[in-house]
Amino acid sequence: MADILFIKTSSLGDVIHHMPALTEARKARPDAAFTWLVEEAFAPLVRLHPAAAHVVPVAWRRWRNSLYAPGTLGEVASSLRAIRAPRYDEIVDSQGLLRSAIIARLAHGRRHGYDAASIREPLAAMFYDVRHSVSRDLHAVERNRILSGMALGYAPQGAPDFGLDRAALAGAGKPYAVLLHATARTEKQWPEESWIALGGTLGRDGIELVLPWGTEPERLRAERIAAGLTGARVPQRASLDAVARLIAGAQFVVGVDTGLLHLAAALGVPLVAIFAGSQPHLTGPVGNGPLVVLGANGEPPSVDEVTKGVEGLGL
Repeated sequence: MADILFIKTSSLGDVIHHMPALTEARKARPDAAFTWLVEEAFAPLVRLHPAAAHVVPVAWRRWRNSLYAPGTLGEVASSLRAIRAPRYDEIVDSQGLLRSAIIARLAHGRRHGYDAASIREPLAAMFYDVRHSVSRDLHAVERNRILSGMALGYAPQGAPDFGLDRAALAGAGKPYAVLLHATARTEKQWPEESWIALGGTLGRDGIELVLPWGTEPERLRAERIAAGLTGARVPQRASLDAVARLIAGAQFVVGVDTGLLHLAAALGVPLVAIFAGSQPHLTGPVGNGPLVVLGANGEPPSVDEVTKGVEGLGL
């Protein structure tokens, strides 16, 4: 059996965008066992993918903020041993950063990545044994699929399959919708007053509105929005696998360009995507459910446009 390592550490959207490549790789290489190296916060989500035989979590984000804390160096050493101990037949770094390329170099096996013209950080290409040319004008999902196919000897075909089973993750209960208001980048945010206006319209149908969050500023933002609505709920902070179950059970999702929006699309949940500070043709949501994309970089949609977008989902 062949052993294959995928390196896609972060961010959440990037991790989700790589899932179709793993689904396709397992179909094309049923003889192989797949390992995925990923940031610890995203490991619970990756473990939901049936093709991820092994998940190697790393904590670069936490370590860089606590390098001299007791235990950090020990954790780093333990992770390095986990990376270096196995011998892989093929290693595919679809992250394309100097950091991920160095990780690929530490691992044992033939290393694949983008060439200098295709990669986000050109210096990273020098760490690979095999370099592949993939257009940077393609959507991130397609770039991951093409790179993985070139590395493992097959051509991507058909629509992307994220490998996640919405029905298996969704629980029973009264109908609710999820409003994904939170994003770390200010330019991607949609105004709080717009969320309140939208929620007021959606709430007239009696559906509960749920506003998840991941950081303290996001919690405060969620609570301010919920305070202006009737029937809105701010849940406790949860791990990504629990958030995936929350999103899977939603009747629909409205969200800004953030990782959880891409998770909703991957699960096939009906959704309206709000773009304000990024371009949807390169990183927009991809999925097989009803999907409406509104706005563009510097051109956020109005409340009326988003309301009509929800109506257009045909629920």
